[in-house]
Parts: sequence; structure tokens; C-alpha cells
Amino acid sequence: MKNRLLSSTLLAGALLAGAFVVGCDDTKSHTTETKVKDDGTVVKKEDKVTQNADGTVTHTEKKSVDKPDKDTGGAAIKVDVDKK
Repeated sequence: MKNRLLSSTLLAGALLAGAFVVGCDDTKSHTTETKVKDDGTVVKKEDKVTQNADGTVTHTEKKSVDKPDKDTGGAAIKVDVDKK
């Protein structure tokens, strides 16, 4: 009985220590900017700065441009579908 309790305690301690060693990324800054131009073009910029568990800093920039169709006759609908 003592051996089972001791081994369970050691296993739980090892798992907990592993979580502290690995760590998590810490988000320092996150900015999202969306602009709509006169011609209907949507420009979305995302800027993110994270600090990793080892102390290094990662800077990520994303930019997406969504241009409207020229030949739709002025009416367009964009639908995003989430399939599970």
C-alpha cells in the first residue's frame, strides 16, 4: 500500500514539474486593424508579439486583402461556413 501511494505521488509530482518546465507563450502585444478602401477592398492587418518560455521574443505579422469581384453587378455576399 505504501509503495502504491509513493509511486502515485512521484508520478503526480513529475507531471506537475513537467508542466512548469515546458511553460507557455506569453502574449505581450496583439493588434488588429481593418480598413475598407473606396473600391470595397478590405485590408486586415494583425500584429502579435509573444515571449516564449525560453525567453525569446517572436513577432508575427499577418496581412489579408479581400477584393470584391468586378463583374457582380454591385451585389455580392461572402459567406464563411464552419464544417465540423
